[in-house]
Amino acid sequence: MAKGSWRRLRRLDETLTAQPSYALVGVLRIPARLTSPARVISRRVAIAVVALLVVALVVYFDRDGYRDSQGDALGFLDCLYYSAVTLSTTGYGDITPISNFSRAVNIFVITPLRIAFLILLVGTTLEVLTETSRQALKIQRWRSRVRNHTVVIGYGTKGKTAVAAMLGDEVVPGEIVVVDTDHSGLERAAAAGLVTVHGDATKSDVLRLAGAQHASAIIVATNRDDTAVLVTLTAREIAPKAKIVASIREAENQHLLLQSGANSVVVSSETAGRLLGIATNTPSVVEMIEDLLTPDAGLAIAEREVEPAEVGGSPRHLRDLVLGVVRDGRLLRIGAPEVDAIEAADRLLYVRTPGH
Repeated sequence: MAKGSWRRLRRLDETLTAQPSYALVGVLRIPARLTSPARVISRRVAIAVVALLVVALVVYFDRDGYRDSQGDALGFLDCLYYSAVTLSTTGYGDITPISNFSRAVNIFVITPLRIAFLILLVGTTLEVLTETSRQALKIQRWRSRVRNHTVVIGYGTKGKTAVAAMLGDEVVPGEIVVVDTDHSGLERAAAAGLVTVHGDATKSDVLRLAGAQHASAIIVATNRDDTAVLVTLTAREIAPKAKIVASIREAENQHLLLQSGANSVVVSSETAGRLLGIATNTPSVVEMIEDLLTPDAGLAIAEREVEPAEVGGSPRHLRDLVLGVVRDGRLLRIGAPEVDAIEAADRLLYVRTPGH
């Protein structure tokens, strides 16, 4: 990135959401649809041909208003020739409009088409010049429409794995926003079709730029526990209704994350340690757990609503293998007496089999 761009990024600091959209280009990045060069060139050639034919038809239908330098009547080939030399601004002058109507058509129809034709010819250059404007427009549209998305703070190993799990669970890439300060991580996220925001997530303005205030879920996957606490505090302040899931390294910091507003805390070191301990005696159990945690392969743990026919029944008698019942936001184990009768507002935590 150029030095001027770096200075501009540093000046944004805490006033990101107050900046105009063009000033956010390079900070907020919206994934673009990938189009092959051959398709782009073919489309431009087709537009050029259409413009050429339109002008040729306009001149042909008004051919009596034009004069050939030799005095001959104009055929369609002559009109096509006139269109080519006019749109390319070559203008040999061997065919000229002589009637007032033909001159008016040249002014109000052919001249605008000539300008459009020239723009088309230098489209590649103009694309570079107008990239900032197009990005600014995309940013403006995205910020006005983004709702109920997921914000992922940190795109390291944990963040990338969390995104992969969501994509495997059929979440649309455009509904995931990655916030990080690492450019290489953001480039990988953008290549995966994710929206990216470059900035420090401990600052509320950066989270607002990511639309955290409208997010349905926020995943905190930072590399440091103290950073995770600060990010969670900031996220909870601006997104009181969002579900916040945080990952930390040490279990002793779990209560800090919960007090900061996290709905769920994953202790990565303890989880990895338990799997290592289990693997020494029963490695097949670890393999099964990994299978359950991978939504796009084999079995998977999923959550669903209660069907009308299941209300009042026992979760043990359902066709699905139910592991627990979520009632009023609280997880009840399958052996708890409260879940002997399923309620309509419950959600079932079950093992999803392939194809379901």
